[in-house]
Order: sequence, then structure tokens, then C-alpha cells
Amino acid sequence: MSDFQTEMNRVVAGFVAQITELARAAARDMIDEALGKGGKVSLAGFPGGRGRGRGRGAKRTSDELDNLADSFHAFVAKHPGLRIEQINKQLGTSTKDLALPIRKLIAEGALKTKGEKRSTTYFAGESKKKKG
Repeated sequence: MSDFQTEMNRVVAGFVAQITELARAAARDMIDEALGKGGKVSLAGFPGGRGRGRGRGAKRTSDELDNLADSFHAFVAKHPGLRIEQINKQLGTSTKDLALPIRKLIAEGALKTKGEKRSTTYFAGESKKKKG
């Protein structure tokens, strides 16, 4: 091989190594963010939050739903007037995770809403009643 080809192969190999390392770092960052290590509040430690070992289609227990509802209610009480997308971003949940707890909170009067569909904003209603 000529010196030119040898040097070109060395430069290309270095470039490929740099791109590979960048791709690995980006993948690690995405995994960390998905696992709640991205600096956001995560409900992974709460029953009913993401990251639980429940199989697909398995129903949540009433305790899991109650804990998720309590967490949602406490968050809305501190941050009134947010839309579900904004709340999900902060809590690390999805709209699907929160749909049932929200319906129950509204039925209890512990949660009030304004607007419709995606523009719905949430406000704490009367104090959340404790079961006992």
C-alpha cells in the first residue's frame, strides 16, 4: 500500500471510532432518560408508575391506582392550570397511565378541569378524601 492509502485508512478508522463512541454515548443518554435518570421527577418507585414489572395487559391494583391518583393530585395542587402533556413530562407518566386515576379524582370532586380534549387544564378541587 502507498503512504497515501495507509494514511487515509488510519484517518477513516479514527473517524469511524469517533462516530461509534458518539453513537454509544447517545444511546446511553437515551437509556438514562428512559429510566428516569434525566433529571425529571419519576414515578418509577410508585406502584402504578412506569418502570414496574407488570406484564402487558395486566391490571393495576387499587393500591397502585390510589398511589398514582394521590401523586397526581398532589402535583396538580402545587402546579394548577397545567395540561396533561406538561404534567406527564414532569411526572414521567403517560396519558394512558393517568386516564383512570384522573376520572376517579374528577368523580370524587378532588379534581376540577377547564377546557376540552388536549386543551384541558387541571386544578385541585376540594381536599382529597382519605379512605379509612
